[in-house]
Amino acid sequence: MDDKTPELGSPLSQECSAQPLYNWLDVTSAFIEATDELKQGELFHDSSFGLFEAMSAIEMMDPKMDAGMVCNQKSEILNLEQGIEMGKIIIKDIALPDQIAIIDTTFACLVTWLEGHSLAQTVFTSLYTHNPDIIEDRCIKAFTLAILKMVDIIKDKVIRASVYEEEDFQPLLYGFQLAPKVTELRVCGMLKEVEEEYNKKIKNTRTRPTEKKDDVKELQHEQYMAVHTRIKATRMIYTTLLDLNKKEVKTGLEEAKKHLDQSSSLLAVVKQSINLGTSNQESDLQQVNADISSVMGFEPLVNQRLLPPTFPRYTKIVGRLEAIEYLMNLIERLKKVCQVTNQPNFQAIMDFFIDFSKECPCILSRSILQLIFLPYNNKRVFGVELLQDSIKEYLRTHVCFPVFMVRHPLYNHQQAKEHIDAFLSKAVRPICQLMQVHGHNRARQREKLAHALEELSSLQDEAEQLDRELSNMVGRSNREVSCFSNWALYYTLRTMIQHMQLGFELELYAVHEYHYIYWYLSEFLYKWLESTLRRLEVMLQEKESQIDQTQKSRISRKKAKKKKSRPIDREMVLVEAFQAMTCGYYKAMIGFKMSRKLVQPNYDFDQEKIRYEHRLSAFTIIMTPPPVQYEHFLDMTHPSKYPTAGPAYFFQMAQQAFQQARQRFESISNPTEEMTVLGIIAKTNFVVVKLLASGHMKESPNPPEFDFSSHPTYPIIRLK
Repeated sequence: MDDKTPELGSPLSQECSAQPLYNWLDVTSAFIEATDELKQGELFHDSSFGLFEAMSAIEMMDPKMDAGMVCNQKSEILNLEQGIEMGKIIIKDIALPDQIAIIDTTFACLVTWLEGHSLAQTVFTSLYTHNPDIIEDRCIKAFTLAILKMVDIIKDKVIRASVYEEEDFQPLLYGFQLAPKVTELRVCGMLKEVEEEYNKKIKNTRTRPTEKKDDVKELQHEQYMAVHTRIKATRMIYTTLLDLNKKEVKTGLEEAKKHLDQSSSLLAVVKQSINLGTSNQESDLQQVNADISSVMGFEPLVNQRLLPPTFPRYTKIVGRLEAIEYLMNLIERLKKVCQVTNQPNFQAIMDFFIDFSKECPCILSRSILQLIFLPYNNKRVFGVELLQDSIKEYLRTHVCFPVFMVRHPLYNHQQAKEHIDAFLSKAVRPICQLMQVHGHNRARQREKLAHALEELSSLQDEAEQLDRELSNMVGRSNREVSCFSNWALYYTLRTMIQHMQLGFELELYAVHEYHYIYWYLSEFLYKWLESTLRRLEVMLQEKESQIDQTQKSRISRKKAKKKKSRPIDREMVLVEAFQAMTCGYYKAMIGFKMSRKLVQPNYDFDQEKIRYEHRLSAFTIIMTPPPVQYEHFLDMTHPSKYPTAGPAYFFQMAQQAFQQARQRFESISNPTEEMTVLGIIAKTNFVVVKLLASGHMKESPNPPEFDFSSHPTYPIIRLK
């Protein structure tokens, strides 16, 4: 020990410990005085106080982001046992209005969880879910157990499908139990027993024709009916989830469809009887962020400190009416999901995925669709046929690859079969990735499509190698031997187009960027896709000519069947329509730019080349089609190519393009709702650019408006 160091307990050490360690200075008055110099909305920035520190300061003591502050506002928070002991929570002979309110509020909490909030802040704010074993009321006990089992099934489905992000779904249980000791069959039996019990009570309270009208008895009859309907709807929804878990996918779907129909009609009745439940406020029924603490057994702050490991979000429990409407829409989405097994071939299934994704469905319906397509991740379509076999059958019967035709020299070639099977096995991974991408939410799909392009680029290399090997086996260079690389190119182009279209849907593009975005779609991607489909069409025509020759040799021309319309013909017309549509926007944007009706950024700080390369950066990994460099884009679109052309010239070209697009959309038989809308948009834009070509509003400096309310990619051009 050093001589100068005071010994423990000495007077010197006591004197040192008595001295203050910090010299505190009150800066409150100085701080307030300094802030008086700042205007409303101004911030003071210091090198040691950046964005991170500012966000932390905002979070502290903010009730919406600081869980401790919310808890401190309420002195007493009771759990289930404490609530029962104090008489605030009843577990036996619960009144009918309370039963209705408890069921509806629990549905509201379940819906809020499905919308991306945590279980602790939603479903488990119901104290009944903490320990359902001690509940003596048969109705609430059976319902609570069913909700817990439904949570367990939903969580399992979403995790297995793996198409969720942190903003979509929170699977953490925070240590809560989901009734593991109770079997699924027992829960269904308990719900059925409650239904039968309440059905008897409904009959006993029904007013007979000979009896005098009793308002109290009629109200009680309505309440029994309301509870009975809710329990039955719960059982139907729960049974539907069990049906969708069966290994025999198609058998389970048939049963699920029946239960979904019953659930839909029952929820419509539930919606009409929401007002029969206990409610202290009108907001509990309809508005968002209802005060669920007014319902017996619910404590919103009981798990306030159990926050999910994500960015802080304020949990807003939806109203009861909104929750029932959400469940009704969920049932309709599940009905549509069940239709996926009716699709005739693999390509139709993929188109079904894409169309369903455009509706922005919830995480549960997206996950169920993924699991129906490839249940238990065994790479068998609907749990029956291997995915590579499904792709092979589609290429043989619908695309008609020559190597799969009986007269082809490689039809019975063993080595060729092995190479083709090996390629199709490798194609499973990128195809599965594409299917899974369409299961994610729309905001995440764009970045995931960029990753899918990497897999498709590798698939293109494999396809080209396979075509070379087949060409060597044939011994001659035929147009037909490029069929596999052509097929891989087809999916690559579709993915690239979807990637660019999602940029419009997510509102990533500025108005002054539209001209090169629409140009890239019109003059590059859609033209490549059109030529790809032309090559596929040649294969179909060759097969049809062979079939016609066979028919002529066997039957007379009078008995020859009428030529049927092919799916590729419909797709060709659609591609031509979209190509004309995007060309119309591109030409119109050039006209607006030349007439100085577009606000251009200051390119000293925002260079167009940087924006162009950034928007198309996902395509640099693709070798076919080769990405168009910015310098090449300028050469192809420079005004010097049209030395005498003015804005009216480009508006006339846009007019012709929109007219062609309208004709193509109107020529499609049995058009979808989207095609009908696109035809109307093309017709409206045709009228607008025709007016502009005639000199209408030529002197007006007002920029045009692009209305995306009808379609996320193709807006209606409006003039101010």
